Amino acid sequence: MKKGIVFGGGTGLAVLLSGLKQFPVDVTTVISVSDNGSSTGVLKRELDIPAVGDVGKVLISMANVDEDFTRLLRYRFSRDGSLHNHPVRNIMLAALIDLKGSLSEATNYMSRLLNIRGTILPLTEEKVELVGINGEEEYFGQVAVSANVKNIRRLDYDHSIHVSEAVIEKIGEADLIIFSPGSLYTSILPHMLSPEMLRAFSKAKAPILYACNIVTQPGETDHYSVSEHVEVINSYLKERTVDIVLANNTLPEQEIVDHYLRTEGKEPVRLDRERIRELGAELIEDDLVSIENGAIRHNALKTAFQIFAWLMRNE
Repeated sequence: MKKGIVFGGGTGLAVLLSGLKQFPVDVTTVISVSDNGSSTGVLKRELDIPAVGDVGKVLISMANVDEDFTRLLRYRFSRDGSLHNHPVRNIMLAALIDLKGSLSEATNYMSRLLNIRGTILPLTEEKVELVGINGEEEYFGQVAVSANVKNIRRLDYDHSIHVSEAVIEKIGEADLIIFSPGSLYTSILPHMLSPEMLRAFSKAKAPILYACNIVTQPGETDHYSVSEHVEVINSYLKERTVDIVLANNTLPEQEIVDHYLRTEGKEPVRLDRERIRELGAELIEDDLVSIENGAIRHNALKTAFQIFAWLMRNE
């Protein structure tokens, strides 16, 4: 069975994984743990633990249990009080870190509970914060970084991190390295800030595939084309570059595009084929759009199929 290792965070990663679990691929997922917003940020500060929010989303997306159980994990307390806005999955992971001793062990336990095929790994066991740097000015934390990307020259962590040995091993074993859709600066690039990770990527025999976002993210990637996303990733990879780009080639209905631009400041990411070729990347394109409750998302099954099909063509 072919082995894929997926890097990312947030909703984009969860959507991709919900599709990949339908195919016979041995999937390892590595999750950035530098988020500091919403429920995750509160638990991180109060309990002095790594960010658990994206781990929880991935666990649900990969789960093979009845819908009532996943609905329970998704449940978010809405009444005022100390539990306000906390989803059950975050509370469970925080408790399991205490009981099991680490986020990795907590994730392993939840994976068995949810009958998950594949492996889910946090990038590091440490509580870590993303820092955006512009000369002597610093923007501390993922939320601040996301809001100030235009003022940031480089990203770093607030301290040197130790990457899990299992992550390094899985990179070496992979047939394909995948960067998922998601926030470019706060979900994807955090995987490239450790010298350990850069060494592992440079030594890896597997090609690197980037599944590009369908729409831009206000404040982070305004007006970015597909190739501009790739160029940013290449600049952080240093000794490697993206080998394969998976991109959407179809616009959603104009009414939805106009609504997104008007209400959220988001616009479709422009597919600039010639520039992608100039960067030396193979382009895989398809209609990858799915509209869910008025929101533009990747079609999980079609996106995953394109990745699976590439793996099968390159046995």
